[in-house]
Amino acid sequence: MSRVGRRPIPLPQGVRVERAGAEVHVSGPKGTLGQRLPGAIRIEVAEGEVRCHRPDDRKPTRALHGLVRALVANMVKGVTEGFRKDLDIEGVGYRAEVKGGKLNLTVGFSHPVEMVVPKGLEVVVEGSRIRIAGADRCQVGQFAADVRDVRPPEPYKGKGIRYANERIRRKVGKAGAA
Repeated sequence: MSRVGRRPIPLPQGVRVERAGAEVHVSGPKGTLGQRLPGAIRIEVAEGEVRCHRPDDRKPTRALHGLVRALVANMVKGVTEGFRKDLDIEGVGYRAEVKGGKLNLTVGFSHPVEMVVPKGLEVVVEGSRIRIAGADRCQVGQFAADVRDVRPPEPYKGKGIRYANERIRRKVGKAGAA
């Protein structure tokens, strides 16, 4: 049996989990999240915890067991604590600002790059750090990846947008002609 899928998910105070057909809805202090889940895995809510059960031991069902448990656990954590990603901007003249629901990036192109901030996310710029926060883990991670893709860090000078905990392997430049 899946080790991840077997573990119960504790429900903090004020969090409700409801299954409606193939969808699961989790509501809590930071909002409501919904996810369409495979019908093979059964979800049971009792005594302040959520458990996932699978009907058989076939390989595809076993694979889905841990996935469903992880998705529900992420929704529970998202509506209680939330998720966040920090990005750092490095480079002379590189900057970012949030204005009117859009993130404006000036990162060495001939024009500023505008990105619309998706609903449910909060983007804050503090100096050269961009903080993306929200309840949906997938949405936070995807928007952070999209921002990083505007100008990924380059290995020679380290200029670009990178995750706060990301290490860039630096390369040595050309050796000068003797």
